[in-house]
Parts: sequence; structure tokens; C-alpha cells
Amino acid sequence: MSRKKKIEPLNKKIRDQKNFTLEEAVEFLLESACAKFDETVEAALILGVDPKKSDQAIRGAVALPNGTGKKVRILALVKPDKEQEAKDAGADNAGSDEFIEKIQEGWLDFDKVIATPDMMSSIGKIAKILGPKGLMPNAKVGTVTNDISQAIKELKAGKVDFKTDKKGIVHTPIGKVSFGKDKIKENLLAFMKKVNTMKPQTSKGKYLKKLALSTTMGPGIKVNASNLKDLVV
Repeated sequence: MSRKKKIEPLNKKIRDQKNFTLEEAVEFLLESACAKFDETVEAALILGVDPKKSDQAIRGAVALPNGTGKKVRILALVKPDKEQEAKDAGADNAGSDEFIEKIQEGWLDFDKVIATPDMMSSIGKIAKILGPKGLMPNAKVGTVTNDISQAIKELKAGKVDFKTDKKGIVHTPIGKVSFGKDKIKENLLAFMKKVNTMKPQTSKGKYLKKLALSTTMGPGIKVNASNLKDLVV
């Protein structure tokens, strides 16, 4: 069956039902996956915050219990005395000024950058390159630390960082279609529970407002908003 023929009845079901329980949403999500590759599963969580206010902008990280299913290429920007520690922990590349120069020349063959605090003044030279791509090390998500070994191991195991966009939505990958229903649910709930703990004191009213799940090539599937808070208790 072609992708178009499979997607059309699924889209109709989404339009007709509109909202699904979490259990239904995950099952339907897996049913809708029809690409020839192992699609990434993503969650979009709409929060009751005003991201224009600095005290309501959510940013953090969470270790997904089942990982993301993606190999993460890590660059560790560290002084020479930390290079071997970083490599032993699993960093794909580790060093200091030589990698900063490579990045200035256009090299970007990495997915995450981890740095020790004593490197941050040097990294300022490439902030305009890393920042727009979401690669700038940040202490809030654990990518600026002296415990470089632990940070690398967590990222390799499936730690993901997240932040609200301009509309107050947090997007994050929560695994692959091949994970199956149970592992996707475990990852999703771990993510939602972490976000729930970060509710700003100045945020009033409903905090976890809407949730939608999707695969790389599949349609967005809305989860019934009435019981979102119950899922993270």
C-alpha cells in the first residue's frame, strides 16, 4: 500500500475523533508510521506560560529511560588535562582551541557540545555560530560542568534538553517507532514529569495545556487535554 493510501484514512480518523487518550494516541501513532526508515517520535507540549517573560521561559533537560534511539556525536571542549577523561567517557572529539578554530572555519560534525567552565571565555568566540543552532553549552541543561565524564555518559544514554519556543511550546524527541508502545510511553511520561516540576510560580491557570504526538512523516495526534495533569502525578 502506498504511503498516500495509508495516510488518507488515518487523517480522516484524526479529524473525526480529534482527541485521543494517551493509550490510543500512542497506538495510533505507531499505526500511522509508514516510512521505510525508523521514524523519530516527537512530543509537542503546549504550556500555560508567557515565554516573553524571563521568569516563565522553561529550559531544562531530562534523561529518557529508554534513550532516543539516535547516536549522539559529542564534542567536548576542555583543557588538555581533561581530554583523556572526555574520550574515555565516550566523547567523539575532545580538545580546546584547535576545535574552536575548526568551528570558525565551518566544521560542525557534532550533535552536542559539552564544556568545562574554564573554557567558556574561549567559546564566546563561536557563540554566534553555536547559539542559533542550539549547540551552545549551557549550565541549565548540564552541558557546562566540571563533571565532564558524567555529562557525556548521560547524553550518550539519551539525555535531551528542551526549552519553550516563542509560542510557549516545548518540542522534544521521545524515541523511535521501533521502541514500541511501552517504551515510548515511559519516555513521554519522564519528559512530562520533568516539565511539570518546572512550573514557574508566576504562571497562573492550567500549566500543561495541550499535547500532540507525531512521527517524522506522520500526522500530529492530539492527546485529550483533560487528563494531562493526571498523567504526571
